[in-house]
Amino acid sequence: MSAEEKGVVVEAAIGPVEVERAAERLAPWARKTPVVTSGTLDDRCGCSVFIKCENFQKVGAFKFRGAMNALLMLSPEVRAAGVITHSSGNHGQALACAGQLLDVPVCVVMPRTAPAVKREATLGYGARVVLCEPNFAARDQAAAQEIERYGYHMVHPFNDWGVIAGQGTAALELIAESGPLDLVMCPVGGGGLLAGTALAAAGSSPAPRVVGVEPEAADDARRSLEAGVIQVSGDPATIADGLRSTAVGVRPFAVFSRRVERIVTVTEDQIITATRFIWERLKLVAEPSCAVPIAALMEGAIDARGLRVGVILSGGNVDLETLLPILARRSVDAR
Repeated sequence: MSAEEKGVVVEAAIGPVEVERAAERLAPWARKTPVVTSGTLDDRCGCSVFIKCENFQKVGAFKFRGAMNALLMLSPEVRAAGVITHSSGNHGQALACAGQLLDVPVCVVMPRTAPAVKREATLGYGARVVLCEPNFAARDQAAAQEIERYGYHMVHPFNDWGVIAGQGTAALELIAESGPLDLVMCPVGGGGLLAGTALAAAGSSPAPRVVGVEPEAADDARRSLEAGVIQVSGDPATIADGLRSTAVGVRPFAVFSRRVERIVTVTEDQIITATRFIWERLKLVAEPSCAVPIAALMEGAIDARGLRVGVILSGGNVDLETLLPILARRSVDAR
């Protein structure tokens, strides 16, 4: 059993240079997504906000960057044998799409409660989907069984150095396009995006501060950073389905525990309000998961007054049947 499997904190094996190499590797494959601004948002938050729209990325999420980078780093022999992951949606779609582009067989273990739109998209990219119970123990067990049966290589959603480096390329592009930033914010689930963002920021000059944001109901990353050791959340219930990880990965934690200033949390009502704001005022289709940094700015969870702030808008894969009634109900309540 490895040190990581025993839960021991490991040393980060990558730095800012690996994010730069990932950007070169991904140049022919990943979209350079736009950065947008909003005077309304700036006025409300008292700062200048630059939003990196990864909802326009392939598969509608930043996850394509990490999945494709990880596959490009594998040997032809490993690719030929196929890869596997477990995912509630976006990483599964991303790996399926990357596999389709590179002709790599992909299997995705998904909880049976995953949004239908994400499951159908994963199948549409040609992956084989194996359903399991909605907990991480069931995911791990199902993936282990498929690996034993078919010899797949695991591409973990966040506990993978290639994935982390790939995710960091979104922040690298954001900083390059917006110019120097004082602060960069992104959502936290398993920690891959936050770790990659922290590495990209560390390689910039001047280096912006980095803050993560997560739901109050799934605050394991905040508690982990404050305690200095990884904490768990059990089976968190939050509308931000992409952030329902039970614990951050040891590899992301090895990075962001040393490079991230703090992690703040927002409530479910604040997430819904921010999601509505993004749809109504920014005219962008966004998942509740990616609304959490906007919620933190709107609610003052982080003091950003007078700063230049970059935000990673992580994705736009929405389960309309679930989300629209919630947003509509909030609209009625507001009136």
